[in-house]
Amino acid sequence: MAIAQGIYKTLAYKKQAAKGTPSAGSGGQLLRRESATFKLAKATFSADEITSHMQHTGDSFGVRSADGTVNGVMSAGTQTDFEQAILRADFAAVAPVTGRSITVAGSGPYTLTDSGATWLTSGIKAGSIINLTAGTFNATNLNKNLLVTAVTQTVITVQVVNGSVMTTEGPIASSTVTTKGKKSKAPLTSHTNDYFTIEEFYSNITRSVLYTDVQCSQIDISMPSTGNATCNLSFLGLGQTKSGDQVLTTPTAETTSGPMAAVNGYIMIGGARVVIATSMSLTIDGGITAGESTIGSNTLTDLVKGTIKVSGSFSALYENETIGTMFDDETPVSLVVVVTDTSLAASDFKVYSLGRVLVQSDDPDDGKKQIVKTHSFTAEIDVNGGAALAWDKTILTIQDSTL
Repeated sequence: MAIAQGIYKTLAYKKQAAKGTPSAGSGGQLLRRESATFKLAKATFSADEITSHMQHTGDSFGVRSADGTVNGVMSAGTQTDFEQAILRADFAAVAPVTGRSITVAGSGPYTLTDSGATWLTSGIKAGSIINLTAGTFNATNLNKNLLVTAVTQTVITVQVVNGSVMTTEGPIASSTVTTKGKKSKAPLTSHTNDYFTIEEFYSNITRSVLYTDVQCSQIDISMPSTGNATCNLSFLGLGQTKSGDQVLTTPTAETTSGPMAAVNGYIMIGGARVVIATSMSLTIDGGITAGESTIGSNTLTDLVKGTIKVSGSFSALYENETIGTMFDDETPVSLVVVVTDTSLAASDFKVYSLGRVLVQSDDPDDGKKQIVKTHSFTAEIDVNGGAALAWDKTILTIQDSTL
């Protein structure tokens, strides 16, 4: 008798055309994981009746729903379908800025200057990673991941993500600045409302468990001081069906991008890098809750969206009062988290950019050790951002290099 084993289970998902239209057949995507658990939940009601026999008269079932979690290592291109779903905006490319005459100056941070440029209105944003992709630049300047720390119409200030040096030169004519990959940000209007079909298929016992009308409700990101960065996904859904046949029959193979390690991380708060950070966590809460139930149906009417909230914490060695002062002064600051898959200058990466966060704690520990302080924070929409300004007008922007 065959018994189901996790190694034989595949986890596939496919975006639905709409609520109530489960996906099937070809297409879909296999999702790599460390673990994944989905289950059907049923409301239960206990009868609290008084009887002469003094014994419980039974329970009854109410509406059904589904929930699940997928725990995995962060990697470029792997969790992006759910990131854009929880932010309610699809990833989109930023058009390259071409035909510029750029001068590279400084010693880290560096500046990219073009007196005739319109960087802000061309879509270059603080908290993004750009590349110099065309022009007769020195090889140390081309195709290198440059984190934008500040931007005006004519000057972009950047830090090299892997810490390597750039060569001062210029002006270099016919240059191109490319925002690498694609970006998604919580929008001001035209919000998407994505539902997914998710299938657990146990190939060694030929059983399929299908979850339908599923939405991503929360994403939890964690970076330890050493080890892999992780990305854990939480889901809510409306239904479950079981069968002996695979439903998502030909899903695309899992992504092959490299796991992202915390040692390749980069944290910037208030425009300055935190080089002594020891851990980092970020939670994106989509505000998804169960909708109303109706008489005569054992399924919920829908999933209901609330406000997108972003919060987290980071810990850092206690060296000075720079971060503590942010807490004391109650002044909103920017926070940017970069994770790459290698230490190379052109590594694949993910960027989580928050233009306005409030540091909410400054808590030290103690012991026969180096003192570490923990700083919690919450994000809010950056009301000072906008289309022709340095930061996006949003609570969170995500950039993925592989899209």
